[in-house]
Amino acid sequence: MKISDLSKLNFETVCVHGTGKFDRQAKAVNFPIYQTSTFAFDDSLEAAEAFLEKRKSYIYSRWGNPTVEYLEDVISLLEGGEKALITSSGMPALSVLVFSFLNSGENIVSQKTLYGGTYSFFTKFLPKLNIDVKFVSGESLEEFETKIDSRTRLIFIETPANPTLKIIDIEGVSKIAKKHEIILAVDNTFATPYLQNPLKFGADVVLHSATKYIGGHGDVVAGILVGSANFIDKAKKEILRTLGGTIDPFAAFLLIRGLKTLAVRIEKHCKNAKKIANFLSNHDKVKKVYYPGLSSHPGHEIAKKQMKDFGGMISFELKGGRKTGEILLDSLKVMTLAVSLGETGSLITHPASSTHYQYSAEDLEDVGMSEEMIRLSVGIENVNDLIEDLSQAFNKL
Repeated sequence: MKISDLSKLNFETVCVHGTGKFDRQAKAVNFPIYQTSTFAFDDSLEAAEAFLEKRKSYIYSRWGNPTVEYLEDVISLLEGGEKALITSSGMPALSVLVFSFLNSGENIVSQKTLYGGTYSFFTKFLPKLNIDVKFVSGESLEEFETKIDSRTRLIFIETPANPTLKIIDIEGVSKIAKKHEIILAVDNTFATPYLQNPLKFGADVVLHSATKYIGGHGDVVAGILVGSANFIDKAKKEILRTLGGTIDPFAAFLLIRGLKTLAVRIEKHCKNAKKIANFLSNHDKVKKVYYPGLSSHPGHEIAKKQMKDFGGMISFELKGGRKTGEILLDSLKVMTLAVSLGETGSLITHPASSTHYQYSAEDLEDVGMSEEMIRLSVGIENVNDLIEDLSQAFNKL
């Protein structure tokens, strides 16, 4: 690719062509996998200067790897950030984020409706380090401001939230963060860079579980942070190298491959999800549907403002309680009963007993996550087959 100004390219083109960088000697169309743990030096001077960072040289794949760095460059382009950092899963990305900005005795303000692993990290692990997390419902912007004090260093939000699809006003929270000179980080996993770019609405850092839509095929586990060059460079050098949660080159290659179809996959996920959300909303055995694309969703207008489309995630509650939901899950033939989300095939699960088992019964009620809730990651299959699968399962209730 010969275009030098990548900012002139549209999202879909960057997904396919990346940065345009390739091996000019071999002329490989795809960026190669540097499947190596360590790198050789031409002489001892180069080695010494590499460790002192006086010269750009690869040393060890925990410190840096060409395949991983190529992926980071593409991701930062797609999210509109200066730099990106790739980790071995979403949880190391979260750890690097927190440990980059907080010390013992300081605190985070966060909404309470979160991915279960994030909630467990906030409520069980960080208190051991004397780092407190103060939760808000996320129903109003004022809640965030009332929780901020002189020790608050980070506001963390997840929108759309897992699994209630709660929508948080990124721009509104960013104004509060800037007022108090606090970092705002946004988990953008459900939306992906194709549907939502939090940095454009004032966020400082974007986090992804790249395991989900970025990879898109259910065959790789990874995490992403995107932000300023200063933050990413410091996070890599001072935190990631020490914690060691780096991704391997082959996993990075799988993510590069996944990105090539991200735009077309997300469009299909969204198209299917809209039809299924409408089907569920009109079904007499469904009590409630959670999907930001429905005008009945409380966050619909905010979602319209900050998202290109409404995503491929739906949660819903059945009439008849948890037992009815178990019958439904056990009766499906096309959809797969499994955790995770964002891959080509439709995945369905019961959050209270799986992805969010860390929440107590009281916590579930507090965040509006009922025992009956079912979460559906809508795939890219023919939507008529998915609706037929749900219909035959409903007939067994």
